Amino acid sequence: MNKVPKAAPHSMRHIRRWPASLAVIAVLILQLLVPTQINGLPRWLMPALGLLLLLPLVWMNPFHLRRDEPWLRWVELVLLAVLVLANAFYLAGLIYFLNHGAANQGLVLVKGALLIWVTNVVAFAVWYWEVDRGGPFARAPEHDREAERADLLFPQMTVDLPGWERWLPGFTDYLFVSFTAATAFSPTDTMPLTARVKTLMGVQSGIALLTIAVVAARAVNVL
Repeated sequence: MNKVPKAAPHSMRHIRRWPASLAVIAVLILQLLVPTQINGLPRWLMPALGLLLLLPLVWMNPFHLRRDEPWLRWVELVLLAVLVLANAFYLAGLIYFLNHGAANQGLVLVKGALLIWVTNVVAFAVWYWEVDRGGPFARAPEHDREAERADLLFPQMTVDLPGWERWLPGFTDYLFVSFTAATAFSPTDTMPLTARVKTLMGVQSGIALLTIAVVAARAVNVL
């Protein structure tokens, strides 16, 4: 009697926790390098927010998504909102320094703009990762949480090619979406479908546009 072959398991890539944790750690370290000229907040505030954001990521699931705690997701979303607001405050401080400080300090402007831009990319990447279809636990087929409607339309979801039938996005995919939104100031290959993600992408693109087009451009001129 022939045995029926088992279905191939889903790729473990989409349930990895460590890429998101590593990205948050990188941002946490970068916050210690923010120039004092644009930092109107206590220097410990942003690293502390990074640590608080990291705790929900690694507390229950340090490397893979195994234990589902819905309340941790809401804590993380609130902390992400605070992190984005603090980063926008840094941007306001950078613009103020540009208009009222020593505008010939190009190194301060470039360093501040770069740190704000990187924080913007990582924060929104984690936000997209936590929001899309109800979060990573809802997207994972091996968990019981019911998935919501898709917030982002990835190109892999629209093709009918061998090897892509069971594809699910991982954190790297959301990081790429965030990176392209912060460089092109608009969607590229992945389309936002819901109003909440369109709002998030609009805010992210606005922060990136101010950082690059206004602050960084002036900084290059004074170098």
